[in-house]
Amino acid sequence: MTVLSLFQRLFVASRPISWVNTAYPFALTYYLLTGSVDLTLVVGTFFFLVPYNLVMYGVNDVFDYASDLANPRKGGVEGALLPPESHRAVLLACGLCSLPFVLYLWWGSPLVAGLFLALLMLDVVGYSMPPLRTKERAFLDSLTSSIHFVGPAVYAVFLTGTPWSASLIFIMVSFLAWGMAAHAFGAVQDILPDRTAGLSSIATVLGACTTVRLAVSFWALSGLLLLLAGWPISLLAVLVTPYIAMAAPFIHITDDTSMKTNRGWRHFLWINYSVGFLLTLFIIAIHLIAD
Repeated sequence: MTVLSLFQRLFVASRPISWVNTAYPFALTYYLLTGSVDLTLVVGTFFFLVPYNLVMYGVNDVFDYASDLANPRKGGVEGALLPPESHRAVLLACGLCSLPFVLYLWWGSPLVAGLFLALLMLDVVGYSMPPLRTKERAFLDSLTSSIHFVGPAVYAVFLTGTPWSASLIFIMVSFLAWGMAAHAFGAVQDILPDRTAGLSSIATVLGACTTVRLAVSFWALSGLLLLLAGWPISLLAVLVTPYIAMAAPFIHITDDTSMKTNRGWRHFLWINYSVGFLLTLFIIAIHLIAD
């Protein structure tokens, strides 16, 4: 295996299409709470953009290799198929790429922020790696997966030393509910290959139909929590609508036809970009009005 081929595999394993999903929550939260662009913002954003995703997805692809072989959607933007001879190098690269950033962010940060970052990295690694492997513990899998995405935003709150207001709590819990919905819906498409491989998930336990309905309920809960966050944040509740509309056609899906939800999942990937764009426009508008 050449250095070039290793870098290519690391790039694919890190899921470039999803980089923004972890970097944006950190960068946005940090900037809104501090109002400044400093070295910590730059370092933290890059860490949650690339190394963090490499750890999250690279470790997953290594420990899910056997089951991914039976999953037709793996081998592209939805997950790499890393040959066994590259596993050790991938795990080593995950550690080496993330360690400098973690040490920088830890150094000089408030104690609670450092502890939370350590727990966040444990959550990311423990999702896929034994003995924790929370991705095979139904319900805990959706919770820990959601923490992967809301965690960077929560870390920014701790890093800046911002007090936890009721509005901020509603926003973060709403984000957590959104992430749990996303994971649960995404797990439906893997019911058949997961059962073939003997893997457990929220979807294999509840079944396709119930899991999709639960996902829709969590997205609705996410919107309700935003309504409770106060004006003008409550306006953002409308942003859960595209996700509910995307998942609603599958509320009668069966386990045997569960792979059809992949069509909705592919739409989900692009809905995220559209919603992120609208969220950015909303924040810019609020700042212009305030000024």
